[in-house]
Amino acid sequence: MALKNSVYGESISFAFYKTLSIPFLRPAFSKGITSIMYNFFIRQHTAALIKRIPISKVDHPLDEIIPFNPSWITIYHDFSAFWVRTLSFFLKHYGRKSYKVSSDFIISIGKLYALAADVYRRNLSTTKRPFYISRPQFLIIHLLDPHLMCIPSLHVMVVIHTFKSFALMSKSLGTEKELMPQYEELKQGALAITRSILFVKQHSINCIAASLYAMTCFSPDVFTDDDVQDFVDQLFCPAPDPTTCPSGDARLLANYKVHPSASPDINISKEDQEKIKAHIFNLYRKFASENPGSQNWYDPLLNYLQNQPRH
Repeated sequence: MALKNSVYGESISFAFYKTLSIPFLRPAFSKGITSIMYNFFIRQHTAALIKRIPISKVDHPLDEIIPFNPSWITIYHDFSAFWVRTLSFFLKHYGRKSYKVSSDFIISIGKLYALAADVYRRNLSTTKRPFYISRPQFLIIHLLDPHLMCIPSLHVMVVIHTFKSFALMSKSLGTEKELMPQYEELKQGALAITRSILFVKQHSINCIAASLYAMTCFSPDVFTDDDVQDFVDQLFCPAPDPTTCPSGDARLLANYKVHPSASPDINISKEDQEKIKAHIFNLYRKFASENPGSQNWYDPLLNYLQNQPRH
């Protein structure tokens, strides 16, 4: 049975219409979008032209066992729509009641980009990616993305922040229990998008570890060490199956577009999956152990980048 009121059924244009037409939401929209444009697009393209910021190569040998699979590109490109649809969901179904949490959510996305820029403006990073343009979606990437902001990965940070924020927004509105299916749907979407960055070769497994660490710094009370472990454990689970994954109910995802019946194959052996997951979690713990709370959150990532080969 299809999930009623799936977040994936929401209109992206509706979110933009509401945030621009409602005076209470317009300042949040302006602040959030400005941060996104400046801290990712303007910073990156300026850095590509001026070339004053050091660039580190952050590939890992285990990346080589992950096959390049272009069919994951649609899921990869979904990360911006992922959080915008979530915003649309609350504005559509809860109206005025959701204005405050929606405004806070938009602003928090902008803050997330600013947090990642703490690293980008000091040390850029890149990975090996194939020059594949047989599909227009890859051509868009090569035209618009200089590929200099890999650590931490905003793809991973945004999707984790979105499903965690969904839970907080639901709780604030008193609908936490009612919206558990949608929360699970978003969590699985976050996992799918995180997988996709590996299969389209836009990031290394090192980037995922750095992003998980960044999220525990951005919202330590919301995304904890236990949440990191849970997320890594489920990284290669194609759907929330209680027999193979720590949590979830596959019945909730009957109409979800990254359900196994519609999503690309993973094609990594179980043994290699365990090696990859172990590396991600161990590197995350290394970053976390180097930040006792008395220094800048980004210092462990900068120390790591400064010890990697230069591009």
